[in-house]
Amino acid sequence: MPWNKYRATILSYGVRFSGKRMDQPVRPTHRRSFRSSTPSVRLALVLMAICSLSGLVFAQDWVKTGTSLGVEKVRLAVPDFKPSTTDPQNTALLKTFNDTLWNDLDVSGVVELVSKSFYPLQAPGQPPEVNFLAWNAPPPNAAMLAFGSLGVSGGRLTLQGWLYDVKNIQSPQILGKQYGDTPSDAAARLMAHKFADEIIFRLGGGLAGIAESQIYFVSDRSGHKEIWAMDYDGSNQHQITHLNSISLSPRISPDGSRIAFSSMTKSGWEIMLYSLDLSRAVNFPHLGGTNLSPAWSGDGTKLAFSASRSGAPEICVTDASGGNLHCVTTAKGPDVSPVWNRKTNSQIAFVSGRTGLPQIYAMEQDGTNLQRMTDQGYAVSPNWAPNGQFLTFAWVRKYGPGEPGASDLYLMDIASKQWVQLTHDGGRNDFPSWSPDGRHIVFQSSRSGKEEIWTMLADGTKLQQLTFAGRNTQPNWSWK
Repeated sequence: MPWNKYRATILSYGVRFSGKRMDQPVRPTHRRSFRSSTPSVRLALVLMAICSLSGLVFAQDWVKTGTSLGVEKVRLAVPDFKPSTTDPQNTALLKTFNDTLWNDLDVSGVVELVSKSFYPLQAPGQPPEVNFLAWNAPPPNAAMLAFGSLGVSGGRLTLQGWLYDVKNIQSPQILGKQYGDTPSDAAARLMAHKFADEIIFRLGGGLAGIAESQIYFVSDRSGHKEIWAMDYDGSNQHQITHLNSISLSPRISPDGSRIAFSSMTKSGWEIMLYSLDLSRAVNFPHLGGTNLSPAWSGDGTKLAFSASRSGAPEICVTDASGGNLHCVTTAKGPDVSPVWNRKTNSQIAFVSGRTGLPQIYAMEQDGTNLQRMTDQGYAVSPNWAPNGQFLTFAWVRKYGPGEPGASDLYLMDIASKQWVQLTHDGGRNDFPSWSPDGRHIVFQSSRSGKEEIWTMLADGTKLQQLTFAGRNTQPNWSWK
């Protein structure tokens, strides 16, 4: 059976390829020790290691530049917000708000949070309480200070927050915001997300923050593989579909209103649409054959997916309603897992087995200008960065009997085809998806013992596990 049948239809069941589990690579049986080498060989190995390290540092530099992670981070102090009233609900709501705000800023990739152990004893809740010297001098030595107050009064939760440049005493205010809502844990969390995004927007070069974004994924915790959603930080996990079947590859539309996914129905694998506005599935044509892995174009007017009717799967495109079906690849080998370049809206990356093991290819949306992006191993699950500069994908670079390969995530610059490895020997890593700001990647990994959803900065740092119940796979980050 060809590899696409294993991967595309039952891809999250731990299937086999050529008799070997993808997540259990065979280790080499012989290894020559460093000490047994001659002095000249040892010197060569040392020089090779130095060159490899230099290459990694260079690669990390261009990754950081292209993902806006290379700029100097602003030192930001964030003391706990103060209660503005004496309502007994304040304690719990303040904890939720303070914990959420701290985490949002800590994982942003934009600021360097000053340790709370360096903070002055008196934290401000209002602008007149700010002691500039206490915050901008050592030990905190902060450049910016985020502070404010939160409290319940008259059945209303109110937040006041400020961002101050504490090195500019004459005109310190960068930001001042006030939010109000019905008192609840969810409201306190949302206020923290909104305030964090305002700070990140101003300190991160004008890129919108991601604290209010969503992640869609597949989970089996209900007994079936259904589509679920959660906040970007793993909170508010909830089930979307209730089809009692197998649903895979959720892809949220650019406007956030619909989810496209593939599901096993009575007639086979079909592309399905779910409206978040209507909280139900909406009509999409039954196309016949096996249809998998849908992907939205950047303007939301088209869907690309893998379709198999009389032979190997090909990459096909329809409009958003399922009309005007046409296939854009015609190779003998299987073509699956398309993804659009949302920057240009005219290119598609995909996986093809036309030369044997699956590799990443890119082409124009009409199938022209075909380019092979990977040159060896087993490469799958491409995802295009929002700025159109990078592809990230899962790659077993040395695949086969006797090879010590593992499924890790890689990032490639499209123009130069330079690549850098983002994950290292942490289980099987797959299905990367970019955050809307291009600074983060969400992915599935078995590093904790079973498939769960994780996030990291786009340079491979700041790893966080988001899911813990059941098996959770195939994450997709919202466009905004």
